[in-house]
Amino acid sequence: MTYHFQNPSDGVIKQYLKNSKVIAVVGLSDREEATSHRVSKEMQERGYRIIPINPRAAGRKILGETVYASLKDIPFSIDIVDIYRRSEFLPDVARDFLQANATIFWAQLGLENEEAEQILRAAGRDDIVMDRCIKQEHTRLIFGE
Repeated sequence: MTYHFQNPSDGVIKQYLKNSKVIAVVGLSDREEATSHRVSKEMQERGYRIIPINPRAAGRKILGETVYASLKDIPFSIDIVDIYRRSEFLPDVARDFLQANATIFWAQLGLENEEAEQILRAAGRDDIVMDRCIKQEHTRLIFGE
């Protein structure tokens, strides 16, 4: 049987977006044409603080913010962890997420992984969104477009 993640209701996702201020972006590229960069820049322009996670760019700046190698390296709390890594890497990101001071696990459009979900739920973490674009959801649920 094919795995398909069941996302929270629109009302719950809307609350995630309304109540969040800091988004750590795993796989944020420094290339302006990359989807991760374009979406993160747009979310930054909408008022969110974007924290880049990219081991190859650690210590540099992307979108004016210091890049961290790993979620575990961020010394402050994170509301949403937005992930731009292939689905097979989501279990590793889930493990890092559990070691970070983070609240919501969000895998971008096209990304979902049953093992990652199981890791998070086994740790009592149920604030999970998969296979949804954070910018599209923000536009739809917050701007009502």
